[in-house]
Amino acid sequence: MYEQLALYIDGEFIHAGRQQQDVVNPATGEVIGHLPHASRDDLDRALDAAQRAFAQWRRTSPLERSRILRRVGELARERAHDIGRHITLDQGKPLREAVAEVQMCAEHAEWHAEEARRIYGRVVPARDPAVRQMVVREPVGVCAAFTPWNFPFNQAIRKACAAIGAGCTLILKGPEDSPSAVVALARLFHDAGLPPGVLNIVWGVPHEVSSYLIESPIVRKISFTGSVPVGKQLAAMAGAHMKRVSMELGGHSPVLVFDDADIETAAVQLAKFKIRNAGQVCISPTRFYVQEGVYDRFAERFVTAMKKITVGNGLDDASQMGPLAHERRVDAMESFIADARERGGEVLLGGERLDLAGGKGNFYAPTVVANLPAEARLMTEEPFGPIAPLSRFGEVDDVIARANSLPFGLASYVFTTSLRTAHKVSSELEAGMVGINHFGIGLSELPFGGVKDSGIGSEGGQETFDGYLVTKMVTQV
Repeated sequence: MYEQLALYIDGEFIHAGRQQQDVVNPATGEVIGHLPHASRDDLDRALDAAQRAFAQWRRTSPLERSRILRRVGELARERAHDIGRHITLDQGKPLREAVAEVQMCAEHAEWHAEEARRIYGRVVPARDPAVRQMVVREPVGVCAAFTPWNFPFNQAIRKACAAIGAGCTLILKGPEDSPSAVVALARLFHDAGLPPGVLNIVWGVPHEVSSYLIESPIVRKISFTGSVPVGKQLAAMAGAHMKRVSMELGGHSPVLVFDDADIETAAVQLAKFKIRNAGQVCISPTRFYVQEGVYDRFAERFVTAMKKITVGNGLDDASQMGPLAHERRVDAMESFIADARERGGEVLLGGERLDLAGGKGNFYAPTVVANLPAEARLMTEEPFGPIAPLSRFGEVDDVIARANSLPFGLASYVFTTSLRTAHKVSSELEAGMVGINHFGIGLSELPFGGVKDSGIGSEGGQETFDGYLVTKMVTQV
């Protein structure tokens, strides 16, 4: 069984009578569902519903918003296995990863439930004792959000909880290729008692839906997670209408492994983290810089760890890495490796498509490449797949300059036992997030976001509502 796909508009699930798109299992190539696309009338209805609902929802008690968000978290835990199985079917990741994604997202709902009760303003001491000066935070209005296919539940629930917890209403367009998680999310909010119109789910041709929603005068805030080129395009469209944006865009995360690091632990942990979701993770380690004194030892341990990865259908218990989500991602991996070989790179492991489903699945081998020049595509473009390029470095200042040389600045990772090195590198890396000797990124209580071309704003942590609130000053005699 697979999730019954639908639009969700004004509290109603809409299944039939629409143009439909096939949903394909990336492990088998089989069509597993049909996704209805929103018509222009559907989009108008969603806009109208969100606008009407905002008039009431903005005045709802924070305690009521908190209650609904907390119930969403409870329901997510109860339904985690079923939701996770559907994610595996349409997105491909191993079942244990998919279920863990849903379970972790229950924490996002609970975190926002508590923070929604603490959206504070302040009283500012006045120069004149007869004057009262206040600063209040108010919801920005109707929001439009666009979420990606790699973590379909995680990325959608972050935006939904932030918007709804702040008192906004939301129209969400999720990923048409892996839609089940977003439909399941709508069911969670529906069953938790969210009033009609506060959350609306639409599907369609991405650029058509996004342009229509962004250009609507009803929408006041845009939130997008995805690639840098698309994010820049949407931000430009929003800017033309003076609409605020939150952008969580791509990265090309550098890993800095120093001579004094625990090499065995670093190699094993990095291998596991690299193949998470087949490398289709915006914070995946993608540029490995290893200091000369430990390079050979690290490379040997890392290749050994990557070689042990079992690739297969995500529903198989033995699978540690599933297929890539799309056929075009396999083509992209082959293009990266072709470029690496042309530039003199040495493929230490993998570098090829895997035929595990009679040629119908999008499987690619965990891959390690060495001795690449700085201008190679793997060193300048985010691979978004299970490929790890290894490079040597000598001095600290040199590797910091290399790590900061690209326009991206999302996540970065450092492995060292030196407090002095950890402090220097974490201070000088141009990244929104730095993990030192572990991968503690993406937790509900921590802000998630990048700098430079990797985005604007943060999701999670105390900053989570900032993009959904406006500041109003009131001064009164």
